[in-house]
Amino acid sequence: MKAVTWQGTEDIRVEEVPDPKIEEPTDAVIRVTSTGLCGSDLHLYQPLSPFMTPGDIVGHEPMGIVEEVGSEVGNLQVGDRVVIPFQIACGHCWMCDRQLYTQCETTQVREYGSGAALYGYSKLYGSVPGGQAELLRVPQAQFSPIKVPHGPVDDRFLFLSDVAPTAWQAVAYADVPDDGTLLVLGLGPIGLMSVRIGIHLGLRVIGVDQVPERLARAAAAGAETIDMGAVDDVAEEVRSRTAGRGADSVVDAVGMEAHGSPVAELSQKALGLLPRKVAAGLMQRVGVDRAAALTTALDAVRRGGTVSLSGVYGGMTQPLPLMDMFDKQIQLRMGQANVRRWLDDLMPLAMDDADPLGLEHLASHHLPLDAAPQAYKDFQTKADGTFKVVFQP
Repeated sequence: MKAVTWQGTEDIRVEEVPDPKIEEPTDAVIRVTSTGLCGSDLHLYQPLSPFMTPGDIVGHEPMGIVEEVGSEVGNLQVGDRVVIPFQIACGHCWMCDRQLYTQCETTQVREYGSGAALYGYSKLYGSVPGGQAELLRVPQAQFSPIKVPHGPVDDRFLFLSDVAPTAWQAVAYADVPDDGTLLVLGLGPIGLMSVRIGIHLGLRVIGVDQVPERLARAAAAGAETIDMGAVDDVAEEVRSRTAGRGADSVVDAVGMEAHGSPVAELSQKALGLLPRKVAAGLMQRVGVDRAAALTTALDAVRRGGTVSLSGVYGGMTQPLPLMDMFDKQIQLRMGQANVRRWLDDLMPLAMDDADPLGLEHLASHHLPLDAAPQAYKDFQTKADGTFKVVFQP
């Protein structure tokens, strides 16, 4: 089969690799019909490369048709159409019973002190072959796959794999008061979906970015916008729009890709020049993130407000303004989305022909798998209006 493979820093190739097979009785194999390119994949493209091995199959946003099931997968049949959550969870351990699926105790990667295994996401998360491929082995298939109706449009359901539940959790964790203001930093796919969810829930939403097309998408969804390149201080601008207090809640949908910290960017690049084992060890102990978005969030939130982190941070140690955080009585919530936790909220919206979250209009590009190397480059540089790419193997 064809698959998108990591071969080195900023070196993505499409190669012929062996077809996956059933390895455990709880496995399934699906034929992938659509698979997304996520902003988190860019972390593997560069900052997290010390944890990658040449030939790793990447991608964690797939859906498709069941081709084969193991003997202990009683809830799926060949021919079922399924979406695959990006984390691999058993559904029956102590953590899963509490709907903390990204902490699944059956698939935790204890060697690196990480949570549940993830598809296509480095040694840190189990080195599980990813979903940017023609076929995918699905472990824990007795629980993880989400059955969806057959139909002509994958995008209606594809984003249940990651984007929609990640954004829903980000807004839920932000705990916005009924009459409150939600500030969303970063208007990529997760940020834009957070904006759409906030608007759907009747909130006042302010979105921040510096890319004109992204600001326009958020404005079209009903949000107020701030062009960070056009103001001297984002937090001051937010306070000027909120009676001097700041936003009630903030979603940081940026993470380590934040602009504005050349020292941290240089640190990330320098790690790539070190031997892989040395670089990996440093990343687990030292702060190498660009934390501009996080510090902006902490500044822009009002006293007693909540900051919700959905953007991924990769360095172990990151200096934070703890005195100010304590003084402002800030609540901080974060973590990978527990995908199945939010299905009762999201599935009715995905099934609604009115498409209230704009799922069918999120992707900017639908491309064949062979286009992946250029798509990664364009996504990183935001060239050719690249906002969200869906590969169709």
